[in-house]
Amino acid sequence: MNESELIDLVDESPERLYGLFADSGWGDGLPVVAPTEQRVDAMLSAHPGSPDEILAVVPPRSGACTVRMAAINAVMAGCPPEVFPVVVAAMRGLGRPEFNLRGVQATTHSVAIMVGVHGRVVDQAGYNAGFGTFGPGNRANATTGRAVRLILLHVGGGRPGDGDASTQGQPAKYTYCFAENAPASPWPLYPQCRGVDAPSAVTVAGVEGPHNIHDMWSTHPAPILTKVASVMTTLGSNNAVMSESEFFIVLCPEHAQQAAAEGWSREDVQLFLHQKARQSRAVKQQHFGSVGMEPPWMRSIDEPDAMLPMTGRPEDIRVMVSGGPGKHSCVIPSWGSISRSVTLPVDS
Repeated sequence: MNESELIDLVDESPERLYGLFADSGWGDGLPVVAPTEQRVDAMLSAHPGSPDEILAVVPPRSGACTVRMAAINAVMAGCPPEVFPVVVAAMRGLGRPEFNLRGVQATTHSVAIMVGVHGRVVDQAGYNAGFGTFGPGNRANATTGRAVRLILLHVGGGRPGDGDASTQGQPAKYTYCFAENAPASPWPLYPQCRGVDAPSAVTVAGVEGPHNIHDMWSTHPAPILTKVASVMTTLGSNNAVMSESEFFIVLCPEHAQQAAAEGWSREDVQLFLHQKARQSRAVKQQHFGSVGMEPPWMRSIDEPDAMLPMTGRPEDIRVMVSGGPGKHSCVIPSWGSISRSVTLPVDS
């Protein structure tokens, strides 16, 4: 799809547009909103900068995602204009070299693009940071993640079996957007621990889907976080073989508040999980042999019984708070050390 191509639709009905996109190999398989000039202009009105700014060059097609092209896809995704600054910031993040979007787009892994929304824009744009934040039922969450995916499809050409070689894919490839629950968090906003001190921010990461952690019995943080660590040690994720990868730990408010009530900071949680989430050298050797990608200090430890951390640095265990009551948290493994998450301010 090229932003210079105009299609004159005599019939703008949902059925006609749905059929046109299906026949042309566009879209994500779901109905879309017609990106008329009026709708695109309304979307662009939410962005203070130039519509011709290139936000990212999107592989594998190496298409240039301008602000205008992002707006076209945001309209198709059903975005309200209020969320468009988040889409713009997310695309800027995906264009950063450390994110390695080419690898994320083309891998056989099921990696999807997670978009985390932080700060003032959560309330301003109506994001859901509470019950079911990762799930359906909220327009801002659903359409923001979908807009990013449509850009990857249309601008980057990341279609299954062609630009996207993912063996099985995953539902999060449709949309994957949640919001940090700042009012319920006992710790500073997540972007601050990444050096981003802005009223609103966005985090993009190449990750698996959330792996649930259920603990409604424990009255102290250690047993809760021990369960978190047990999920982190699964041998099937890329984190197991790439020992300098990130994990995202999204704690529900109750689990986070239990930890804070006993004086635990975010950094304490990271240190605990770094100590607890470990596999023995013998197990790693058995499953990965010489394939394991480890920092030099870990490679120097060759005792079979030595317990090695699932990630080399505590700070690569990214901790934030989201969701509602119910005492369910989640672990989100990353694609691996060949892609790094990016947190950027949102212009609004």
